[in-house]
Amino acid sequence: MVASIRKTRDRGWLVLLVAGLLPLLLGIFFTFVEAQQTSRHQQISTAMMVIKHAENISDQAWNMVNQLQQYDHHACNSVGKDIQRLGSIVSYFRSVGITEGNVVLCSSAFGLAPGTINEMIHYPLDYPIPLKMLRSVPGTAGAPTRPAVLFYRQKPEGEGAYALVDAQYLLDFMRAVGDPHAYQVSLQFNDGFRIDSGNIETDDSPLFNNVIYRASSQRYPINVSVTSPVSKAFKAWRQVFLTFLPMAAILSLLSVGLASNWLKRRMSYQDEIRRAIASRQFSVNYQPVYDVSLGSYAGAEALLRWQRPDGEWVRPDVFIAAAEAEGMIIPLTQHLLELIARDIASWPVAPKFHLGINVAAEHLQHPCFVNDIRRFAARVADKSPVIVLELTERSLISEGEQVAGKLAMLRREGIEVAIDDFGTGNCSLSYLQTFELDYLKIDRGFINSIESIAGETPVLDAIINLSHKLALRILGEGVETPLQYNYLRNHGVGYIQGYLYARPMDNDTFIRWMHDEGRQPADFLWRTDICAKIPQPINP
Repeated sequence: MVASIRKTRDRGWLVLLVAGLLPLLLGIFFTFVEAQQTSRHQQISTAMMVIKHAENISDQAWNMVNQLQQYDHHACNSVGKDIQRLGSIVSYFRSVGITEGNVVLCSSAFGLAPGTINEMIHYPLDYPIPLKMLRSVPGTAGAPTRPAVLFYRQKPEGEGAYALVDAQYLLDFMRAVGDPHAYQVSLQFNDGFRIDSGNIETDDSPLFNNVIYRASSQRYPINVSVTSPVSKAFKAWRQVFLTFLPMAAILSLLSVGLASNWLKRRMSYQDEIRRAIASRQFSVNYQPVYDVSLGSYAGAEALLRWQRPDGEWVRPDVFIAAAEAEGMIIPLTQHLLELIARDIASWPVAPKFHLGINVAAEHLQHPCFVNDIRRFAARVADKSPVIVLELTERSLISEGEQVAGKLAMLRREGIEVAIDDFGTGNCSLSYLQTFELDYLKIDRGFINSIESIAGETPVLDAIINLSHKLALRILGEGVETPLQYNYLRNHGVGYIQGYLYARPMDNDTFIRWMHDEGRQPADFLWRTDICAKIPQPINP
């Protein structure tokens, strides 16, 4: 009898032990699987951002090649300056030029110096050379240790053109999105040289392996691989195991499910941004805008910034790209409006202060957009600011009629509209007449051309003249020198923004700036010694 009771008691302990351990072990196992899937999702998100960035650069490169083909059958001494000017418009280009077969006839880097494509890229090519070629290479004649990407196209008759992109701009972006996760990111154009960012240490762990995700562009022969290290998988596993080990048998299933969801959220950009919004990690910097006619500031542009709890700042181009990829750009913009409304309550500004706010294409096309802007306008109505919605050219292309209707409605309510970074997108000039606009913001790339060696700015002048004819106000971005300021002022640009006048600053600093420096004459106005060197404007 005693033995039977002892046996029953032992069996009960065994059932309790199994009931406690089995759900716990199953929970840890399924959580590990879920962690792998979530890590996979993060790798996919990273790869998609890299591909999107590479595609944007490729678009600009092929556009440049198309422009260069207008110089076929021209001698280098007659078109060399034009080619050099085109090569300086976008900083991505290491050199651009025209060719005849394998021979480089004229380039922005070497001018009339003879050479071949093989000598320039230090990389074997297929023969005969194909009519269209895209390939990453380990280096070039001018920079043998720095990777580059060659975009080349030739006509059947032999005349061709090329654009050579400096891969450093790709590497910087790859590091920005990959290093926070200890990823190794590799990028390859066609079957060319593989451009790598980050290092993965080898590990002979029997349980964990490096996880590699590979993706390809649907538009170009661009391949990306993102490698997650063993240490990342091991840390995720260990964290889950230590979390669930002390939990009781019945609660283990519930805890495993909650922790699985927690882990899934923890490893995604989507929830990281959501937590950052909830914990107020985002703030707004304001960069003043100078009104040339008034001789003082007329407003400011709101710029969202993200600082993690450990003090690390996240680059805006990284978290904005992540927000767009993860479907968080609308909540992020709504949070930006909340932050601006809170800040502006303490500003000592007069009515008609211009406040520029960047709006993403996804938000502009969403049904909530108009109501979001109206709510924001109502919250800041006591300060009577002029709200300026800054849109990219891409925002106007999709759902054009609906977007035009929304903008027209808001403009009737006192909202103004600006095209940001004009000239860098794919927007047709016809959109400037289709949409009701107030401002054009000229991209800093065109402003920089003012100080080019040739001293010619045909694209910038064309944009300014076009704006005058369309009765649009003009703002020059990225103005950093008195030479640039005087050139823009003499050509009828009414507003400037850049380090020459003021840098972006946090809210408290901006309030002090408006009270002190903002009321003083801009010191660069007294630098008149260079004004005589500025060409006089052409009548629009």
